[in-house]
Amino acid sequence: MIMLRELSDPRLVGLPSITRVKVSDDLSIADVYITVMGTPGHQTAALNALKHSAGMMRIMLTKKMTLRIAPFLKFHIDEDLKKELALQELLQKVADENAEIDRKRAAAEAEAQANAPEQAEQPLNLPEQQQDSLAQQPPTDH
Repeated sequence: MIMLRELSDPRLVGLPSITRVKVSDDLSIADVYITVMGTPGHQTAALNALKHSAGMMRIMLTKKMTLRIAPFLKFHIDEDLKKELALQELLQKVADENAEIDRKRAAAEAEAQANAPEQAEQPLNLPEQQQDSLAQQPPTDH
């Protein structure tokens, strides 16, 4: 809430969102991971603005949460979220490709089944010499 309401830094374009916070065991340091909508330049500018105002936010946290000492705030761009989104895009691409292959396979099988009865009904188109020689051969007993 402090980031949204009390910071008036023009570098905070795009809505910065806190994705996760890791607090050290002794509660002295809080690593705050954020995402910012926009270009990489906007993200870097927003990160620098948050780093610059970290001391002021620490003081505000101490007052609002009635803490004796608030942790030092260290801001980071959340790279894990970017990796997760890229992985989801890859999985979606694989699923789309598999669906396309399945569609093509089903169409080929349907076409093969549709053509199978036609091929069975059609007589063999052998040259006349081969048809004559087959007709003249005596049946063989095996």
